Amino acid sequence: MNKIRTILVTAFVIVVASCASTYEAKVDFDKNTKVDILNYKTFAWLTPGKIMAPAEDVNPVMKLRVDEEIEQGFIAKGYKLIANAEDADFAISYTVGNRDKIKVSSYPTTYNSSFGWGRGYYGGYYGGMYGTSMGTETRVRQYTEGKLAIDVYDVKTHQPAWHGWATKRITSDDKETPSEMIKDVVSQVIAQF
Repeated sequence: MNKIRTILVTAFVIVVASCASTYEAKVDFDKNTKVDILNYKTFAWLTPGKIMAPAEDVNPVMKLRVDEEIEQGFIAKGYKLIANAEDADFAISYTVGNRDKIKVSSYPTTYNSSFGWGRGYYGGYYGGMYGTSMGTETRVRQYTEGKLAIDVYDVKTHQPAWHGWATKRITSDDKETPSEMIKDVVSQVIAQF
């Protein structure tokens, strides 16, 4: 009995862990191998507006949060923020956006119910002697996916040096506490630099 209990608890933990990770940010980066970023010490914003090509409906309060978290993220890595981009080792900018998406999942009706031995299993008596009566269940879910991309430009060469990004499914918790989500996502992206 203890073995069965251990297996069930382990299976439950795996299922819960996989559900929790479904909504984690997916983070990645790309870098220009022709630009040496090892000796960078100072950074500045590429433009006074900080965000590259802002959307018309960008939330100005959210923008301020992102600006601050990006600055603090680079400062935490040991870089010094200076006002004039021409005097910095690298300049930064970012883009944000979101997109409404739809996920359609289709399963056999028995997928979400338990299989049993005997009647109903492999067709059994439900669909006649040799037939089946399995149907299909379709689920449609609408969700919003957000994206943040941070760009680093080498000031001397005027070349892009690094591009880091994160995509994340926005949950109701993220909407209730956006500052925590922004801080987490920005720090994950900058950690790749």
